[in-house]
Amino acid sequence: MSIAKTGDTVRVHYTGRLDDGTVFDSSHEREPLEFQLGSGQVIPGFDRAVEGLAVGEATETRIEASDAYGEPRDDLIVQVPRDQVPEELGVAPGMQLELRQPDGGSMPVTVTAVDETSVTLDANHPLAGRPLTFELELVAIGGTSEA
Repeated sequence: MSIAKTGDTVRVHYTGRLDDGTVFDSSHEREPLEFQLGSGQVIPGFDRAVEGLAVGEATETRIEASDAYGEPRDDLIVQVPRDQVPEELGVAPGMQLELRQPDGGSMPVTVTAVDETSVTLDANHPLAGRPLTFELELVAIGGTSEA
């Protein structure tokens, strides 16, 4: 029986829920999530929950914010002058935007407030500060899967 360990490439079906039961993501309508255990490709608590599972084994785990997307950071919330935001965007609270970085990359942000003089942008992950509960099933390790 194969047991998942650091360095293994694994495939996992999952459903993620918030404390109120709201499902925020699930792989069940698509291919399982594939990643290398211990490589930092997924949040730390997810990695630890999968490690040690056998192919075909399922578990449920609660991951505190510190092992998920961390706590919200004030330095990732900025106000920009309203006239620096293109009017044709029609920005409104809840809207998702991508800001271009000086290095050419992009950063996703959420508009949290808009008034006559400024727009407030939040670059924190939308799940920052929230504990998450995952139902996990290890589907495969490398080329092995449950028959």
